Amino acid sequence: MKLVLASTSPYRSRILEQLGIPFVTDNPGVDETAMPGETMPEYVTRLALEKARAVASRHEDSLIIGSDQACSIGGIIMGKPGTEEAGVKQLKMCSGKWLEFRTGLALINTRSRSENSVAEPFRVKFRQLVEQEIRAYIKRDRPLDCAGCFKVEAAGITLFDALEGRDYNTLLGLPMIALVDMLRSEGINPLLWQEC
Repeated sequence: MKLVLASTSPYRSRILEQLGIPFVTDNPGVDETAMPGETMPEYVTRLALEKARAVASRHEDSLIIGSDQACSIGGIIMGKPGTEEAGVKQLKMCSGKWLEFRTGLALINTRSRSENSVAEPFRVKFRQLVEQEIRAYIKRDRPLDCAGCFKVEAAGITLFDALEGRDYNTLLGLPMIALVDMLRSEGINPLLWQEC
């Protein structure tokens, strides 16, 4: 079976490469607008499944991985800032507070038509930030395409007091411990992988 990542995210591709299993990527082209009344776990799980389903018909005998991430502070879902000023505003809101993440993960087996999904939690505690630090950080990492406006794998780690969760990769956008569990349930042990 082939492994397909329903994403063109370079971040997710780099994470998936850790398994040492060859994979291809495919752009799902899914509308990421939240539905009215949708909770953050419902939102990311739905999008992860929609992304995987969107590419499943193009890949026979494959395991399709879909993933999506959102974060919130005080119940307010924060998207990707897109601009420097929006990023400054987001990071000011986060200063001294806990930011909640949910990363939706879906795995579809196109041979058996089975679907599995989960919304993995992760929390980040920001230290007290001043505007000068925020602007310097944004100029350094350019995290404007990242939920929460930081790259923890780069200088973003300097913004935090604490990280809390079962899998650091969840914060990066692809929960690997959950993915390995799902792959094993489909008969794929990454440590014993052979193309089948």
